[in-house]
Amino acid sequence: NAEKPTYVRFLVSNAAAGSVIGKGGSTITEFQSKSGARIQLSRSHEFFPGTSDRIIMVSGAIDDILKAVELILAKLLDELNIKDNDDAEPRTKVRLIVSNSSCGSIIGKGGATIKSFIEGSQAGIKISPQDNNFYGLNDRLVTVTGTLDEQLRAIDLILSKLCEDSHYSQAMHAPFSYAGVFSFYFATESIFASIVSAFMN
Repeated sequence: NAEKPTYVRFLVSNAAAGSVIGKGGSTITEFQSKSGARIQLSRSHEFFPGTSDRIIMVSGAIDDILKAVELILAKLLDELNIKDNDDAEPRTKVRLIVSNSSCGSIIGKGGATIKSFIEGSQAGIKISPQDNNFYGLNDRLVTVTGTLDEQLRAIDLILSKLCEDSHYSQAMHAPFSYAGVFSFYFATESIFASIVSAFMN
């Protein structure tokens, strides 16, 4: 199962995306060759709905993905430490994108699975409620809070669980497919009517 190709998606700010890419793409190229995973970023204006954050998708075997995620998060942490210069190991947040249909397996019966992940990793793990402001948005954000090690343990547990669901890995489609997602605030009735009729036909 660890060898089967899969993926993880998470959010980064525009500024953070720049440091992950590096000058002329040097950093992202280095991280890909070190980890063996593929790293893709949404373009500078392609944000997760309701945020001004870009999307990183890391794909490959689970161990390669975790290596790449560690390189990326460590790089972002470095930038943070340069600014803060604090000796204590900082607890930061990373927001994973998980489809609604896969969130159930992370939560588990009566919340048992997510509770065991929190205990096992010592990270905070919160799943956002479904955002009904966006028509066609089928993803939620899973926020993982902790030190780098805690976050990596939590992501390992979450990803291993997601991989048990065959639908999850099959959904390794374009990571930035939010073009069809419309905000209810901006959708006029005519746009909405045309979307509905397109779905009905």
